Amino acid sequence: MIIRALLILVQSSFTFAAESDFLENDIRVKPDLDALGALGDAGWYCIRATLLAANYELPKSVLALPGAILNKSGVILACSASLHWEDGRVATFHTSFLANLTMDFIAVGTKGTLTLHDLVIPFEEKEAAYTAATESNFAELFTGWVPLPSNHTVVTDFPQDARMVNEFSRLVQCIKNENAKPEMKWPTMSRKTQLITDAVKTSIERGFQPVEIAS
Repeated sequence: MIIRALLILVQSSFTFAAESDFLENDIRVKPDLDALGALGDAGWYCIRATLLAANYELPKSVLALPGAILNKSGVILACSASLHWEDGRVATFHTSFLANLTMDFIAVGTKGTLTLHDLVIPFEEKEAAYTAATESNFAELFTGWVPLPSNHTVVTDFPQDARMVNEFSRLVQCIKNENAKPEMKWPTMSRKTQLITDAVKTSIERGFQPVEIAS
């Protein structure tokens, strides 16, 4: 019998310790400018990465976890949330303007684990690394792991910012030169990410109650 590898769990975090001027004056802490705060800024990346791992299948429900920190204007400075799928998959993430710089991501499946520590901005501009573990088990007498996780480095000629501009230019050029319809991949991914982001904020506003997701 062939057992297909399945995603079980995703955990991620994106935090950074903002300076006092940022916490007082940045648009991301103003309710009339960017009312989503840390959730809409750093948390967006955690949600997008989670959906990528889940093949962009929307969860059934979202639950903000107790302990969210808001500023005096009610803007989120730190929060955590969990996402739940009908098939049992679970994802959690934490985002904050009040903690040391962290960009961790881990995806756990039935056959392996993927881990990286520079999810949003790589440690070095032209390369990024991740660790993969496949069919891990205990070594004899529980003295270690077998097989050992493997480390991988991806090198690129252009940093991700340049690639983003190139991709945007390509999309525009296709429409202008080929009279094509806009590519729907990016707006679809963005919409789903924003849908989850808004659901987390709603859960916080409802006293950390679950919010059902409608596709």
